[in-house]
Amino acid sequence: MQDKTNKPVVFSALEVANICGVVNQTAINWIKGGHLKAFTTPGGQYRVYPDDLAEFMKERDMRIPDELAKHCTGVTVAKKSILVVDDDRGLNTVITKFLEKKYSSENFEFFQAFDGFEAGVLMTEKHPGCIVLDLDLPGVDGFSLCKKIKTSSNFGKPTVIVITALEDSDTEERVRELGVKHFFKKPLNLVEVAQAVSTAI
Repeated sequence: MQDKTNKPVVFSALEVANICGVVNQTAINWIKGGHLKAFTTPGGQYRVYPDDLAEFMKERDMRIPDELAKHCTGVTVAKKSILVVDDDRGLNTVITKFLEKKYSSENFEFFQAFDGFEAGVLMTEKHPGCIVLDLDLPGVDGFSLCKKIKTSSNFGKPTVIVITALEDSDTEERVRELGVKHFFKKPLNLVEVAQAVSTAI
């Protein structure tokens, strides 16, 4: 990695592996497979720009460490904050308070939204790193909202944790097709939700 102000910062395959917590060969396979953007030096070594690595990690719900985030310029990296979106004010507050207590020693920000409009405003302004999203908000297509969150750079591409009371058999499959890795049905096990948050933030 180059760390001089007059040169661009780039990561070697080994540095990518260390950041992502994998072995060197795995990082090389990502590059060779076309999953991670990279260029090759005249000496045949792979190099990866910070923005490309951050984009790769966010698409896979991998936590972006500070050592990478500080070098990112072209990608909006989500902040260490959590947004809970649920129209049930009681449940919304219960989830938020539980997470606040669970992570009281961490310097996290917490936000609450009770409808799709509030959620959109907070996502645009605050760029939360993790969103706990109720899929069945009144007047909102939860699947479309989820897809928009996952694909729009305006929101910083946060990790999405879906919660729902919907009983459709294909609900979980549909959200996972959108790239959501964390899915919980109500009534919630808050400990499991908190564990999902910890992997995201």
